[in-house]
Amino acid sequence: MLRQRLKAALTEAMKSKNTISVSTLRLIMAALKDRDIAARPSGVTDGIEDDGILSMLQSMIKQRHDSIEMYEKGGRQELADAEQQEIEIIEQFLPQQFSDSEIDDAVTGIIADLGATCIKDMGKVMGALKGKYAGEMDFGKASKLVKDRLAS
Repeated sequence: MLRQRLKAALTEAMKSKNTISVSTLRLIMAALKDRDIAARPSGVTDGIEDDGILSMLQSMIKQRHDSIEMYEKGGRQELADAEQQEIEIIEQFLPQQFSDSEIDDAVTGIIADLGATCIKDMGKVMGALKGKYAGEMDFGKASKLVKDRLAS
């Protein structure tokens, strides 16, 4: 489903001659093809599922946030603005992102469900969060919350 939305958006961007959208969507499609090829040895012949695509899109957004930070430190605002435009295009394919309070509630619920009590349980908690909320939350924020909760 998401794969078809990406292809349709690329076609539409090409028809409307929206160069930033075309280049961003081509980057997404290239990354998707790379992930599909990487998944073949494990028996995935039809391409990765939507949750894998959502995870890929989130990592692309994270990379762009990191680039923006570096460009701004280096005084290259025009490059930071271009990265921000790419983020806005990528975000169109993600579900509505959780607010900080929703992330907090989800983390609290998963920790309670799993009975996690110490930092050694962090991997289980993060795995459960990623499985249940793929593409819906910033896992960097969630990871920090989980770490804080389990460390205390």
